[in-house]
Amino acid sequence: MSNADAMRIIPVLDLKAGHVVRAQAGRRQDYQPIRSRLTDSSQPQAVATALRDRFGFTELYVADLDAIAGAPPALATYRALRSLGFRVWIDAGVRAVASIQPLLAAAVEKIVVGLETVAGPQALAGIYHRATPDKIVLSLDLKEGSPLGDLGHWLHPDAWSIATEAIAIGVRQIIVLDLAQVGGYGGIGTENLCQQLASQYPEVAIVAGGGIRDRADLQRLEACGIRAALVASALHDGRLRPEDLERWKDHGM
Repeated sequence: MSNADAMRIIPVLDLKAGHVVRAQAGRRQDYQPIRSRLTDSSQPQAVATALRDRFGFTELYVADLDAIAGAPPALATYRALRSLGFRVWIDAGVRAVASIQPLLAAAVEKIVVGLETVAGPQALAGIYHRATPDKIVLSLDLKEGSPLGDLGHWLHPDAWSIATEAIAIGVRQIIVLDLAQVGGYGGIGTENLCQQLASQYPEVAIVAGGGIRDRADLQRLEACGIRAALVASALHDGRLRPEDLERWKDHGM
């Protein structure tokens, strides 16, 4: 892969009750405000600015955990991050077409539709056709390899089949995320699935996250054909330094 085609690195902000929190294996009731080497603050704007100051990031993935649980999306926070010059991907618990209207109005760059919350393939198709195609990203939410959410409307309830059904709808950006790996240091655990999807569907941008530990993990993902990697804990804990990301500088940074 040439440097011109280098994988993008996208830092993650998990938001809960107005703070950036440390995600840990999907146990959201236990999430606490983040403790970072980059900043003493857990306020979203401060954390985002610290990430940009340290690494040069200009793109953010925001998981609005309150919205995913059913609360209204934190639109003021999204707008504040955009006003600082960040491009934002937002997972705000999209369930159906109506759920994306506030996000479209907020002009966020990417609307993430999580398998955990979306009502099924018919709802996904409606969402995809309501927005511009490059704005919609499916998050293939897993836990210990098993898909999350209401799976009864999908043709088959396994991860590969759901991904292929979404691709048939027209989705061209898919995040593969195993919540059991998030916040830990065991690696993402989904390399085989990511590589198979990237190989079988080269027209689809595969994004991977959850448990990325270091530069070696990023190199393995890039070798699998991954277009972007979502990273959080390793940035805040100092396991990834600016020099570790030099290869991917100016690609999502």
